[in-house]
Amino acid sequence: MATARASCIIAVLFLLALASTSSSAQQLSTSFYSSSCPGVYDAVKSVMESAIAKEKRMGASILRLFFHDCFVQGCDASLLLDDTSSFQGEKMASPNNGSVRGFEVMDAVKSAVEKACPGVVSCADILAIAARDSVVILGGPNWNVKVGRRDSTTASFSGANNNIPPPSSGLANLTSLFAAQGLSQKDMVALSGAHTIGQARCTNFRAHVYNDTDINSPFAKTRQSDCPITSGSGDNNLAPLDVQTPTVFENNYYKNLVNKEGLLHSDQELFNGGATDSQVRSYVSSQSAFFADFVTGMIKMGDITPLTGSNGQIRKNCRRIN
Repeated sequence: MATARASCIIAVLFLLALASTSSSAQQLSTSFYSSSCPGVYDAVKSVMESAIAKEKRMGASILRLFFHDCFVQGCDASLLLDDTSSFQGEKMASPNNGSVRGFEVMDAVKSAVEKACPGVVSCADILAIAARDSVVILGGPNWNVKVGRRDSTTASFSGANNNIPPPSSGLANLTSLFAAQGLSQKDMVALSGAHTIGQARCTNFRAHVYNDTDINSPFAKTRQSDCPITSGSGDNNLAPLDVQTPTVFENNYYKNLVNKEGLLHSDQELFNGGATDSQVRSYVSSQSAFFADFVTGMIKMGDITPLTGSNGQIRKNCRRIN
């Protein structure tokens, strides 16, 4: 009887150990590459500094790549996969087609990291680090990036079409789509501050500057001058998401919203008599509060369903499965 009980206890302990191992395998860590590839951060930073020095907008583009990647299947670099005759990726989905950019920069980052540590660091982790570096290089907050993700062998065209908030979103839809990824409304407002850098295409702000009433009239007229009212005309003309400082990461985005100078309908929805007005005002008053909440949101977003352990792979080329 005692032997049977002892065997039972050992079996339970073994199962608990297995569960613990499984659980710990899911945990990302800031020290994941401390012995296997300590040079990864310098390698990524060097390429990002060069790319942003060449084109300031690239920082915003890489940050957006990370966001669009994480909202589809989690942060797994599925967005970096090219379409082939036998594989449909996410690049041609509506929120991405003709819009997401920076893939050549990610190729250069991957190449630099592969020279430092061949076959060790995932494209998913490289993108997470590059997004952080983009924010820092443009004047934003710094944080330690949790790593240990692996790369997907799949992509989701439908996920890209359905999970990424369109620029026409209202506050309820924005809140719902972020909640579906485990992100709160507070996270959503803070992460939207990424629009303090970068550009948007006329096709994404045309309706707001011609049809909406929650917009400063002189600002609307200025934007209309570079965005013809007729769909199909000037669709790819660009305007800065932050009219004041489009290549500096600070809190001017929120000041613009209070002045009714949000470029996208979805931007101005954050300050339009709704539940998030007070949070926007708090970021106008305190850039440090915005920075702190943005970092919290970025870390949470980076935690969305990562592939770890033996799941996925470490791609040799970020554009294709091994």
